Amino acid sequence: MDVVQITLFLWYMTAVASEAPLGKPNCSSQCGSVTQIPYPFGIEAGCYLDDWFQIICDNSASPPKAFLNVTRLEVLEISVEGTLKVASPITFSNCSNKPAGRQTANLEGSPFLFSRKNKFTSMSCGGIALMTSLHGSTIGGCLSICDSYSTSVLQTKSCSGMNCCQTTLPSCLSSFNTSFGAVLNADGQKACKYAFLVDNDWFTSNSTNISAIGEMDYVPVVLEWYVVNYTKFDIYGTNNWRDDNSTDCSSGQCFCSKGYHGNPYLLHGCQDINECEDPDHPNRCGSSICINYPGKFFCQLPDQRSSRANLAIIVPSSVLGLLFLMIGSWWSHKGIKKRKNIKRKEKFFKQNGGLMLEQQLSSGELNVEKVKLFNCKELEKATDHFNADRVIGQGGQGTVYKGMLADGRIVAVKKSKIVEGGQVGQFINEIVILSQICHRNVVKLLGCCLETEVPLLVYEFILNGTLFEYIHHKNEDFPLTWEMRLRISIEVAGALSYLHSAAAFPIYHRDVKSSNILLDEKYRAKVADFGTSRSISIDQTHLTTLVRGTFGYLDPEYFQSCQFTEKSDVYSFGVVLAELLTGQKPVSFMRPQESRSLASYFLMSMEENSLFDIVDAQVMKDGEKDQIVAVANLAKACLNLNGRNRPTMKEVAVELEGIQLSIKASDVQQNFAEVEYDRSQITDPWYIASLSSTGSCMDSGTSCSLDVQPPMSF
Repeated sequence: MDVVQITLFLWYMTAVASEAPLGKPNCSSQCGSVTQIPYPFGIEAGCYLDDWFQIICDNSASPPKAFLNVTRLEVLEISVEGTLKVASPITFSNCSNKPAGRQTANLEGSPFLFSRKNKFTSMSCGGIALMTSLHGSTIGGCLSICDSYSTSVLQTKSCSGMNCCQTTLPSCLSSFNTSFGAVLNADGQKACKYAFLVDNDWFTSNSTNISAIGEMDYVPVVLEWYVVNYTKFDIYGTNNWRDDNSTDCSSGQCFCSKGYHGNPYLLHGCQDINECEDPDHPNRCGSSICINYPGKFFCQLPDQRSSRANLAIIVPSSVLGLLFLMIGSWWSHKGIKKRKNIKRKEKFFKQNGGLMLEQQLSSGELNVEKVKLFNCKELEKATDHFNADRVIGQGGQGTVYKGMLADGRIVAVKKSKIVEGGQVGQFINEIVILSQICHRNVVKLLGCCLETEVPLLVYEFILNGTLFEYIHHKNEDFPLTWEMRLRISIEVAGALSYLHSAAAFPIYHRDVKSSNILLDEKYRAKVADFGTSRSISIDQTHLTTLVRGTFGYLDPEYFQSCQFTEKSDVYSFGVVLAELLTGQKPVSFMRPQESRSLASYFLMSMEENSLFDIVDAQVMKDGEKDQIVAVANLAKACLNLNGRNRPTMKEVAVELEGIQLSIKASDVQQNFAEVEYDRSQITDPWYIASLSSTGSCMDSGTSCSLDVQPPMSF
């Protein structure tokens, strides 16, 4: 026989034959003469089910005495089979040296009932003893006959009806009061009489001298205890206990199944009884061999012993082998799944331009110290698995979620749209550009993640939303004042000027609009969304085959020629200035056809000297007219249809700062040549050009497409 199999078999037989525990581990199981305190009863905190089952051990008594915590009844004995014995007072009447009026305990609302193993007993001469409910109705009682030889109940030897009577209890009794009725014999009217509830087995064992009970103050009474809610116990999943529904009082008693003993209220508290070693049945199987199994035993002939023993070894060994096989399969599956996840992440890393990013890192173009590569689990946790409730912005480049990193920082996570392989460079381009930018009015890039199906960018979180919201969704409690508008325009102009001239390489934003200008907690402007940006060598324009931007902000010259220059950003900024001045949207179908573009509408108003007819009411209320005119002239210069005649962003920033410093700013026309606008140019409906995917590029002849992108915010 295999040594391992023998060892396992011996261990198994030892385990199932171990002594069954009754109380919880590390809990006291004895108090004075109460030698077993099974769970759900207990003395220490954590050792009992609730306050009803708490045992108070009075160590000041000799020997110590046990009491129920709530009812304060003295406990004499506890059985795990649902009963306990307590000391119950005797009710006396007209008895010298005995207190009158003591009643049996009230158990209503408790998990205890008076057991029918008790009997209501009365000791009186020709009197009636009654059991009444707490509301006064009669529950039961008995009548005794007066002994002709003696009216003294103290000389009664047995309870056969003379000076003593008994009656059984009704079911489910939890409370009653004891009272005495009319005495049939005048001699017994003032005689000592008493009644009590008593354990019938105890009373029977003392029946030869029951008069001695009159000298006692308390007698033993049997209570039944119940547990209504099984879910408080860890007994589910075991097969060695059963609940008893045979009583109509409660279904709250558990018992170990046949062949088991112990405490059914403890996890694995019911353990196997080894019938083969029962001292009360030493020869249970006679000449056959007794073999013990969990919950049962078998008697077999000697020649069957070997096959039975082999079976006892094979079954546990097979179960153990199956268990090892399942564990091995689980680990194998986990390893395969882990390798698949690694390969999947590597695939996405390459798909999302990871190799291109590594080339940028190795070339030194990317500021490695400022960009962190996040893992997907970290960002999933930060955004609650990209919960839709965390979405704070959506646009042409993707969706933005609000999240919180493990270190407590609040961030904006941009989940880019699924792009074709040829557009991966655009995403990596945004990382490269933002890593080079260090300006207080440009949204800071914290890092990126390339392990997911779609690439992720992590930005600093900007609290107060977009400038678009404050211009077009006016808040009476927090109006956008003229001073704020002027300051925001200065901050945005400074940021764009920095991108165009002060950065390591000139950077064209290519999608300047009010929804890409965010406001922080102090309402300072932050330029965002560099998904379409490009870094350009000095003195070069950028020829594209795909026109990108947003209707209403697009430079007409760029739209026609497909050549993007720094002056294209200037034009878009001019539209933002017009928004700040007028409070109107860049494209509105509420205006006449020739004025649907805010740029055209604004220039026409300037030409017709009706600027103040379209200026926002808040601007008119807060601003000086000369300041408003100065900013309007600057916006007009930015919106010049000829890009060469537009100022640079640096010039725009300086001019705005001058307007802020001086109320009486010099005429903007002194710095920029007045340009005569042809009305046909102003109203030329380039903004309502065909929405088809391609259009003719005038200078280059290159086929272009126009992305109609809704505003995007963080």
